Amino acid sequence: MLYALIWFGVFGLLAFWSLVAWAVHAVAVWALSNAGVLTGSAWGVEGLRLPQWLSPWVPPEIVQAMTSLLSSLAPFAECLLQAVPALAGGLTVVTWVIWGLGGALLVLLGVGLNLLAAMWRRRGGGSRVKPRPLLAA
Repeated sequence: MLYALIWFGVFGLLAFWSLVAWAVHAVAVWALSNAGVLTGSAWGVEGLRLPQWLSPWVPPEIVQAMTSLLSSLAPFAECLLQAVPALAGGLTVVTWVIWGLGGALLVLLGVGLNLLAAMWRRRGGGSRVKPRPLLAA
């Protein structure tokens, strides 16, 4: 009975692991495939402004330097966002590899628990009935 409980627990954990891997993969593929949509929106670096409470403490030269740096990085960021949907296919392979490694570890956990249960039974930890010693008459 103990072996059945061990393997029932291991298969339950394997089912949960599969569900989690599937859900994370689905969300990640959705996010990667929709990342290219962000490039269609105007990247509006000019619209970025410091909050009113922070502007007295920041010199205008630093604000202008940061604005020019962000505007020079805008084409690079847009190129990256356009390339991200192509990574969705590689993500599937990575998900399968991680799922396989986790599944193998869960099966090894089941084998280890099975061996521990067998050793426990051999040492007398099981529920065997011990014979009574016969009394001399």
